[in-house]
Amino acid sequence: MTDTDDVLRDKLDKAWKFFYGRGFVDGFGHISARTQRPDRILVTPHDMGRRSTPEEFVIVDLEGNQIGTDVKLPGELPIHLDVYKARPDVGSVAHFHCMYPTSFSMSSVPLKPTYFMASIFRDGVPIHPDSRLVLNRERGAALAETLGSHRAALMKAHGVVITGDTVEDMTAVAYILEENAHRTWITAAMGDVEYLSDEAMAEIEAELLKTRAPFKRIWTLCCNEAAEAERE
Repeated sequence: MTDTDDVLRDKLDKAWKFFYGRGFVDGFGHISARTQRPDRILVTPHDMGRRSTPEEFVIVDLEGNQIGTDVKLPGELPIHLDVYKARPDVGSVAHFHCMYPTSFSMSSVPLKPTYFMASIFRDGVPIHPDSRLVLNRERGAALAETLGSHRAALMKAHGVVITGDTVEDMTAVAYILEENAHRTWITAAMGDVEYLSDEAMAEIEAELLKTRAPFKRIWTLCCNEAAEAERE
């Protein structure tokens, strides 16, 4: 069952602090979650800073209309709206300009799993060819089409879009994507990159999804770091 709005706000706030503290949000970026009403989401406002609060997250319907507020929304809100429209299975979405994953959208070196936990990306991380800001629904729909059924997609010379069943899942996917990109970036600088075989990935992915232990561990890490940020 989907979390209540209050629970979702709290989880999004923890994830936001985690991402901000780790540099995923560098002045650009936004996250969201689908509410118990599947046609509505909670999303970061345009100007949310490092010291966020759960109450700041805004309710928006899938047409982009605010419910109960009148604040400035992210310019690339269509990323969220069209991914949710195209993917009923998605419960949370993030868009960042992370350095390491984004660099692979501008390189001949493909971003494939080298790190064992990245086996969750066994089906690939497609590259969306349009580098422009996703400022309208046409561009949002095109990005959602590139994403397809994948967990994440690169936006060429721009950033990443990340999905998850829940806020916790989205947070883990973002963390693992960044870890894999960073490790692969270092490996590529050292010489030839050795990617995991599909056979190995299939076995690892099955175990990760069965136990979900790394997902739980990453969420615990997120909560701990968010709590530390609140104490600063």
